[in-house]
Amino acid sequence: MPQRYDEKIAEGHLVRLVNEAIDALELEILLAQCKGGGTSSYHPKMMLKVLVYAYCKKIYTSRKIAEVLEENIHFMWLSGEQTPDFRTINDFRGRRMKGVIDEVFSVVVERLVAKGYVKLENYFLDGSTPALADGAREIDADANKHKVVREKRRKRYEGNVKAQIKELLVS
Repeated sequence: MPQRYDEKIAEGHLVRLVNEAIDALELEILLAQCKGGGTSSYHPKMMLKVLVYAYCKKIYTSRKIAEVLEENIHFMWLSGEQTPDFRTINDFRGRRMKGVIDEVFSVVVERLVAKGYVKLENYFLDGSTPALADGAREIDADANKHKVVREKRRKRYEGNVKAQIKELLVS
């Protein structure tokens, strides 16, 4: 094992971007949810970093997140070698984040868009997929049959996405 984990993590790696993005956020609303006390606790920013990075890596279950915290160098670096168990992770995202997840998510997305880490024009619903009997659409994962998107359509879509995010977060 290296003396320091960051020696093995490349500059510009996704784990560094998540770390910087969450560190730069003002998360008083999240910190207010965590009053402390009881048994040993984990800092809410560390827990949020772990969750965001896990979701970026398509890891969603609390048991799997707890597992990679002990096995994956990127997760070890991000958590400072802390290893909350799956119940703690589940409690954090379920009970502690429940009232503030929309606002925290909005702040994280806005920060990543502003820094250029996420481009909203990369996220389109594939309208060419035929509707099912109940009116729902079946969507292919990571489908991108046509990479050319007109600038006018992209700008309109980006405006619609921003309006929808604001509308969802207000309600």
